[in-house]
Formats: sequence, structure tokens, C-alpha cells
Amino acid sequence: MSKFLKLVGSSALCASLIAAPAMAEKMGLGRTALPEEIAAWDHDVSPDGTGLPVGSGNAYDGEAVFAEHCAICHGDFAEGVDNWPKLAGGADTLADEDPLKTVGSYWPHLSTAFDYVKRSMPFGAAQTLSDDDVYAIVAYILYSNDLVEDDFELSNENFLDVEMPNKDGFILDDRETSEAHFWKAEPCMVDCKDTVEITMRATVLDVTPDEPDAEEAAAPAEEETVETAEAVAEEAPKEEAVVAAAFDADLAAKGEKVFKKCKACHQVGEGAKNKTGPHLNNVMGRAFGGIEGFKYSKTMSQMGADGLVWNDETLAEFLANPKSYVKKTKMSFAGLKKESDVLAITEYLKSVSQ
Repeated sequence: MSKFLKLVGSSALCASLIAAPAMAEKMGLGRTALPEEIAAWDHDVSPDGTGLPVGSGNAYDGEAVFAEHCAICHGDFAEGVDNWPKLAGGADTLADEDPLKTVGSYWPHLSTAFDYVKRSMPFGAAQTLSDDDVYAIVAYILYSNDLVEDDFELSNENFLDVEMPNKDGFILDDRETSEAHFWKAEPCMVDCKDTVEITMRATVLDVTPDEPDAEEAAAPAEEETVETAEAVAEEAPKEEAVVAAAFDADLAAKGEKVFKKCKACHQVGEGAKNKTGPHLNNVMGRAFGGIEGFKYSKTMSQMGADGLVWNDETLAEFLANPKSYVKKTKMSFAGLKKESDVLAITEYLKSVSQ
């Protein structure tokens, strides 16, 4: 008991010492921060440019800085890795059922990107980047969204000249005045309706899960068919090689589904153009690095200069392990693990190369 009283007495003494100045000014702890102390912690960058540090950086240099500090989470092309956020892409998707919100498609102010990178990135080492590196990274993110050219230099002087695609996509929150009557009116708690009628049933609303559709149910059989076809092809005599090489429409259809993994960077079909990666129309038979104007890695360009072209063999090796087949390739995709997927997507690319 005596020890308890001593502890209580000590606690009371400490509390009284801490609380003693409280009558003078609030809690009586510490002092008001000096202006220079606040400035050292204040990294806010406003939409009007207030808070921007003096500096500059271009997209070309930003690619190297981004690869070193950001690509491990956001991908070499800002396309995102696993569940880490995508920073590029999503143009014209905001009205879709599943929009892709990135710096290029969604953010209304470039200051948001600069402020966030400067304040919070890279993950685990926040605020270690120089101002010039931050400018370079933001310039590269703009380039990845096709908003600037690769030689574009961003600085505090031209920062406000960059116009974001979604700059007019936000409105002021006026719910307090425009919608307040919905929640500020006296709520009805008793006899709020004269009658209650059932207007729709769950089966009609289609909220009850159905049985797997025929396409999903057939998927295992389809994959088994592909694998069986591969086994037959391997065992077939060399004389039948010409028959095995004929275009397989069913396999190409499966490849179109596999190609969904590639659509974030590559386009095919009518109107296809270069995005993060080159378009793949007529890729079969084309030389490595063969699209003029697209910025390939030096290795890819050199392999093309050495005479390599895309065919069944080269495409299969590349898709299985891109970084192993083309050293220092800019494509961040890890590769297709299933050989059946490689065969299918190869067949699909033949269909857009005719």
C-alpha cells in the first residue's frame, strides 16, 4: 500500500508540474514555432504554383531516376506493378464502368503530382530526392501519359503552362447548400408510406449468381485441347511441320484473351498507335525495333540492326522471359509462364499481321 501511495503521489506531482502553466496558455507545453522552422517543414505546392522550388528536370533524365527509385512499384513505364498504382494510361475512361484513374487521366492539377512525389516518395525513403530529380520524375510521368515529348523539360518557370486533361473535371463541393434539404429535414419515423408494394424481385433484378456460363465451363477443355495439340505437334514427323504451321483460328481466339495482359501498353487493330509500347500490327516478320519514331532500348534496336525479326521462335523466347532475351529491355512485363499462352498469343498476333 505504501508503494502504491508513493506512485500515486509521484504521478500527481508530475501532473501538477505539467498542468501548472496551463492556466497561462492552453496546455502550457512547448512554444510557438518560428517562421523558419515552419518553412523547413512546409512542402505544400498549390495549384497556382505557390510553394514550387526553383529547379528543372527533363523527361529523358527522369526515365533513369524513375527506373532507380520508382519502377520497382510503378513499373518502368508507370504502368503499375501488381497492386501498386498505375500512374499512366486510362485516357478517356473516366465515364466507363471501371475507370482507370491515373495522373494523366484523372488528376486536375500537376501540382498534386509534384507535391506528392516531393513529400512522400520514394516509398521508405521519403524526401530524399532533390528538387531537380522531382521535376525530372514528374516530367517522365507526363511523358508516360503522352502529354509531352521525351525531351520536354519541366521547371518552376513553365510548370503552370502544362494543362492536365482533367483540369475541368472537378467542381466545388456545394452539397451544404444544394443538397442540405435532403438530410436536414425532420426525418419521418412512423407511417411514412400509405402502402408498401413489391415492385421487383431478386431473380428479375439479376442479382443472384448464375451457374458458370458455357464459355467458362469449356475453358479447361479448351486449354487441354491446346496442350494436347502441342504434344501432338512435338511428336509429329518433320514432314508434317508445314501442316502444324497453318493458322489456327481457335488458338488465335484464345490468344486474344491472353492479349488482355498486354493491352495496357500495346494496341492492335484499326487505328492502333504507339503508346507506352509500340503497336503490334504486322509485328510478325517485322525487324526488332522496326517502328520508326518509337523509342526502343538500345539492345532492341541493335538486335534489329543485326537482322533479327519477329517470328514464332523469337517471339516465343521473348514472351517467356523478356528481360532475359533482350537485355535492358524497357518492357517491364515479367513474361508468360504457360507455354500454351505463348503459343496462343503468337497465333493471335499472326491474325493482326495479315
